[in-house]
Formats: sequence, structure tokens, C-alpha cells
Amino acid sequence: MFSHSDHIREIERVGRGLPVSRDDMVVKSWLRCLEHHRLDPAQTCEAYIVPEPRFKEHRQQSEDLINIARSGLEHLFRQVAGQNYVLLLSDRQGVTVEFLGDPLFDNNLRKAGLYLGSEWSEWRAGTCAVGACLETGEALTIHQTDHFDNTHTPLSCTAAPIYDARGELSAVLDISLLSSPIQKASQNLALHLVTATARRIELANLMAQAPHQWVLRFSRSPEFLDVDPEAAISIDSLGRIAGMTHGGAKILARSTGRDWRDPRQLIGEPVSRFFDMEIDDLPDLTRRRPTQERLVFARDGNALFAHAIEPHSRTRAPAVSREQIPPPLRRLGGDAPEIVSLQVKAAKLARTGLPILIQGETGTGKEHLARAIHEGSGLKGQFVAINCAAIPEQLIESELFGYLPGAFTGASAKGRKGLIEQADGGTLFLDEIGDMPLVLQSRLLRVLAEAEVLPVGGSVPRPVQIRVVSASHRPLQTLVAQGAFREDLYYRLNAATLSLPALRDRPDFEWIVAQILARHSYGERELTLSPAALVALKSHDWPGNIRELDNAIAVGAALAENCVVEIGDLPDHLAAKAGAAGMGDAGAALGLMLSACGWNISEAARRLGLDRSTVHRQIKRYRLKQKH
Repeated sequence: MFSHSDHIREIERVGRGLPVSRDDMVVKSWLRCLEHHRLDPAQTCEAYIVPEPRFKEHRQQSEDLINIARSGLEHLFRQVAGQNYVLLLSDRQGVTVEFLGDPLFDNNLRKAGLYLGSEWSEWRAGTCAVGACLETGEALTIHQTDHFDNTHTPLSCTAAPIYDARGELSAVLDISLLSSPIQKASQNLALHLVTATARRIELANLMAQAPHQWVLRFSRSPEFLDVDPEAAISIDSLGRIAGMTHGGAKILARSTGRDWRDPRQLIGEPVSRFFDMEIDDLPDLTRRRPTQERLVFARDGNALFAHAIEPHSRTRAPAVSREQIPPPLRRLGGDAPEIVSLQVKAAKLARTGLPILIQGETGTGKEHLARAIHEGSGLKGQFVAINCAAIPEQLIESELFGYLPGAFTGASAKGRKGLIEQADGGTLFLDEIGDMPLVLQSRLLRVLAEAEVLPVGGSVPRPVQIRVVSASHRPLQTLVAQGAFREDLYYRLNAATLSLPALRDRPDFEWIVAQILARHSYGERELTLSPAALVALKSHDWPGNIRELDNAIAVGAALAENCVVEIGDLPDHLAAKAGAAGMGDAGAALGLMLSACGWNISEAARRLGLDRSTVHRQIKRYRLKQKH
């Protein structure tokens, strides 16, 4: 019989670096508990159930996933019926948001923590299946004395991660027993079942999120391809990876030697980078062809059977004309359906007073959109913009909340009204909100919750009525998961989200170029771009987005003669790229574009506004060849 003291001594051996007869992932988890979480194996801890208000928040945030997962969860529970298993679905913080178990054992299950609202994060519960799964991102079993905390050693728990379509770990599926056979191998079937269910939930989630995109499903066996695929990816209309299951991420990463743990290396990349195919090849992989003939080859030589599912009807242009969109918003983009949809959504939200979060890369125009929302809101107060990343941390409190006379050394004798109070009756724009220190996030949350602001050095709060628009180039949900951003503030700011596309993805690129050219024209001097210069602009990736494009055209405008911006008038890095390609005719321009797109014909055709067959004809006409 393995006693409590034996268990403690074994964990202490691990802490001293001595060998023990445990799985490697258990040893690593014990070390994290000792060294990182600072847990004491001699200190037993009862299962923790989060307070009801907090549980409701976790449950609400996971509602979409629960609805998608419910069918799979119920099917799994039926598979293990009669074997006394309890099924838990935990969110990214390890809180149980869904539970299936025998109601006859409710009291015992709740006491053991196998219940709604229980938190199984590793830092709180020690080594456990949910916590270790969240830490490693892999399916595993934590069996009896594998658990760090002696309270949990009667349990046997098996968990598998559930990843969202962007490749981020979003939940954990766990099945547990209050008591089980001594042998850990007894849970091998449980591991298989929970992993298969997690895979099917991910696939259902991907399908739900990609109705207007191609979905490509994979299997190593043609017999199971159409009924139970092993992995899937979604592909947007431009042939780029838009989403994936966990298995899909591993296939993509393996094909190019990348790390599946960094989904940023995968999302947004052309499908041709991972497979010997283009988007135009997808119709050949639908059910119109026999399963055995639907074979694709990854760049690492891996052969897979594939099933392509066509997109549903494409997104239509909104049932309003551009002229019906308020002018401030209309000035922010061209008439491409995706851009008009964004403008219409912003126009509707502007009139509501709801807090809005704008997400987008640096330089995409987040502040311009925020100003346009304010102008379309009808509010009488000011638009006050605060860059949370630009104000020194020691000054941000007094800048935001203001201060009373003599509040601190160097304070103005008259005191100062803070930026929040200056926005009273108008719009407060919090740019780069993700960079706000945590301590100030707490104070901002109180301002928003209580509609009052307390100046530094003051004791009497002042009422304020503000509409808040915030923005960040960083994914706030990820910051929340990392503990770098307050979850309650995130939901206070994020009633609605507007996502600004990067310049390289904007379908109205030429419209933006025309607006910037017009801005740099003056008098009778109307600037235009030569065809070669336009191709050079289109072939650039624009990491600095619209801000970088504006600078490039400003340089071209300053150097241009005869009102035409030539390739040599553009900044050196653009001109040098074109010079290396021998830019001087249509053939060289096409060569430059192909090089910029990695010789992805579909992408080059999209950027040039041509179809693929035309690009292929021009490649033959100008005898262009890819340089290795």
C-alpha cells in the first residue's frame, strides 16, 4: 500500500534530481509544482470550486464551444456508461464549464472536484490531468499517485486538449474515475476515446467557423476519409491557411519543418507552401472523384488522402450602397464588399454607445476608424485619444485620472483635469490598451463600472459619461490567458470587435494608393504612378501597413518629375528590389511580382488583378523562370 509519506518522499526525490519510476511528463509536472508553482507535497488541499459569479463568467465565455461540443460529449459519455466515469470540459484556465456524471454520486464527485466550477489548473491543484494537459498541450493520463496532491491520489484522470481554429489551446476534455484498477494501462482505452472525441470537436468547430471557405480534411486511409478524418484545415478565397485542427497544424508544421506550437508560422501562409497544390486544384478533391484518387503530397513527401468541401455561398455585399454610409466612415475604404461590410458594421455600432475593441496590425488605421466612429455617434463631447504604450508608466495615472493641487511633487498649483474627464460626454480612445499596466487596468475597470473618476490626491470621485473605443495590435484574448490582461476588463471593453485587415490583405489596395496620391498632390499637380511603380508597391509586404505606404508615396511625390512617380522615385528598398529584377517592361514587372509571391501563381494573379491563365500565358511569353 502506497502511503502518504511514501508519496511525499518520492516527490522530494524528484526535487533532488533523483530517478523515480514515473512517466517523464509526470516528473516534469512534479518539478513545475515544486519549482514554479511553489507547492508543498505535504500540504493537502481540498478541491477548489470557483464562486458562482465567476463560474457564470467562465461558462458564458465558453458557451459557443459547449454548444458545438455537446453532441460529442454526450456520445463519449454513452460509450463509457456503466463504468463510473465522469466527464469534464474545462476552459483555458482549467475551470470546469461542462459536466456529465451520475447524479447519485453528486456529493462525492463535488468533494473530489469532479464537478461544475472546479478549477484544475496546475498551480492550484498540483499535477492533474487537466492542468498537465494545459501545460504540455498533449493528451495524457494522470493515474492515482501520479497526482501531486495526496487529496487526489484515489482518482484516475485522462485528458486531451481541444485547440481552436487558430491553433491556440482553448479547452481540455477529461474523463475521470473516483477509483480505478491499480494498473495505469487500464486507462489506455480512455485515452484513445477522449483523444478521438477532442479531434471530432475540433473538426466540428472548424466547420462551423468556415462556412464560406474551403475545408480540406485528411486521412491516411481512404476508407475513413469521408466518415472520420484525422485532421483538417480551412483555406480562404486567396488560397491561404485560415484555420486548422490540431492534427492539421501538425501536418502543416511537419511538411515545412516548422513548430506547430507557434501557429503564427502557419496561419495566413499559402497552401502551396505546404502541399504540392494550388487553390484551383481543390475541386478535384471533392466527392466527385473516387476516394482512392484524392491523394495529396505534402512538401516533406508525406502522402495523404484528402476530401475538399466547397464553400457555401460567398459573402454578399451588404444591402446598402456606399452613399448610405456616413462620410467619415466612407472615407476609410473603397467599395470592395469586405470593406463595405466593415463600414456598415462600424456605422451601426457608432450609434449604439457600446464599447468597441478595434484589432489590427500597427499602421492599419485604428485611430482613424475610432475617430470616424466618434464622428458618426452624434456625441457632443470631445474625441480624446490616449496611447497607453507611449505614456511613461510613472505618469500614466495622473494623465488618465488627473490630479488635485499639490497631489505630488512637481504637480501644477492648479491641479489638472485627466484625459478621462476631458472625454466626458464624448469618446475616450484607448490605443494599445494591451500595454496598460495591470494596476491601472484595475482603476480603469472601476471608472467604467461606476462611471466616475477619482483624481490623484482626491477623495471625492467625479461623475463621467464616456463612450470607450479601444484598440490593440496584440490579441487581447491571448493576453488574458497569459494573465497579462484582466479578464473582467476585457469583457467590459469588448462588447463588439472590429478587425482591420493588414494592408497586404486589403482588396481595395489601389483605392488606398489613389487616396494617398491625391493627398500628396497640390494645385494643378495631380500625381500618378507608373505601371512599374504600382507593381512594385503591390509586390511589397507592407509590415508597416498604411503608415509605411504613405511614407513611400510621400518620398515618391517629393522626387517625381512630370507628376508621374516612377520606380526610381520610390524609397531605396523598393527601387532596389525592382532594379534587381531589371524592371523596365511588363515582363520584368511580372517577374518581380512572382518573386514577391514566392512564385505562387494564384497569389500573383490576385495582386495583379488577373486570372491564373493570363499569368501562365505571360510567363511563357516573357520566358520567365523561377530562380533557386
